[in-house]
Amino acid sequence: MSGNVSNETKIRELAERIYDLDAQVYASLGSSLGRVFNRDRERCVRELTSLMMARPEGNLVRSEIALIGNMARTIKDKEERRLIMTEYNEILQAVMELPTSFASGDVVNMELAKLNTFNLKKRFTDKDHLVICIGWTYGSGGANIGFKLADKLKINFYDAEIFEAVLKRLEAEKDSVEDRGSYRISAAGDQVQNPSDAFKPERHLTLRQHMREFSRFHGLPKEDAVFFNESDLLCDMAKKEDFVVLGRCSDVIMTNNHIPHISIYITAPFEQRIKRAMEIDSSLTVKQAIRYLKHLDRERSKHYHFYTGRQWGNANNYDLCINSASYGIDGTVDFIYDMINLRLEEAKK
Repeated sequence: MSGNVSNETKIRELAERIYDLDAQVYASLGSSLGRVFNRDRERCVRELTSLMMARPEGNLVRSEIALIGNMARTIKDKEERRLIMTEYNEILQAVMELPTSFASGDVVNMELAKLNTFNLKKRFTDKDHLVICIGWTYGSGGANIGFKLADKLKINFYDAEIFEAVLKRLEAEKDSVEDRGSYRISAAGDQVQNPSDAFKPERHLTLRQHMREFSRFHGLPKEDAVFFNESDLLCDMAKKEDFVVLGRCSDVIMTNNHIPHISIYITAPFEQRIKRAMEIDSSLTVKQAIRYLKHLDRERSKHYHFYTGRQWGNANNYDLCINSASYGIDGTVDFIYDMINLRLEEAKK
């Protein structure tokens, strides 16, 4: 019992550091765009502590930490940016070391791991900003890999916050649009914690609600409006900064707009994904995990094909397809990082 109390105290102290760092970034930028936690300190610290205490919910901390890091990198004063990024890195390391960390839990097939070495040849030219588009199957660790890769490259990371920005553009409520670009976000905008959430029947709208949404989304189906606004947002970002983006058909959006990028697809054997899904959410039975993963794969494939005309997961559509079970999360990050470094070193010559 005392161990749990001690651990909670440690996590609360970490939550306080995260909140204070966010406040420091906000003060340095002098803009509301720099504030991730804009409610009172005690409430935010209590919520953060709760998120980091429970593993499934702990994944939500990733996007919040990424947002703070993204904003901190825009601080113009070099010394101030250095000090803040040092604190950011220390906090991130502490979060990753938590037993409930989003970064813990590898996806490894030891037999495959023995056969692989990092020896990719140089490729990719040095043009524009470094844009890395990652598609992934749930349970392959793709979201964690994308986050850790962005942090190792010291560039911005985008996932759920892309959808949040689009919602603000459309002046829509979270529960009125389903984010089909992310496995981690339900129709309510929250992490899907119970597999049954993925199978809830669609909400039926009244005539008045239909008319209001017709006006809000300029006559387009709401999923189309979100997709087109996300596309504009991603293209605009690609002109201004380096970043890693998860899903959202970003690879095809970049291709169609002639924007140089690296497209990566991350997956793992189905049995490995089931194991990881059950590690992430201990409430899942094997049967529930199988049903959940098949449902997500089917929905993701339909969404990707509808908006791109391509087959999701087809190796011909990506620069690199990688089995994370062969390397583990950290090994996969190192593999991709080494490949990109080869390209960057070649560009310097």
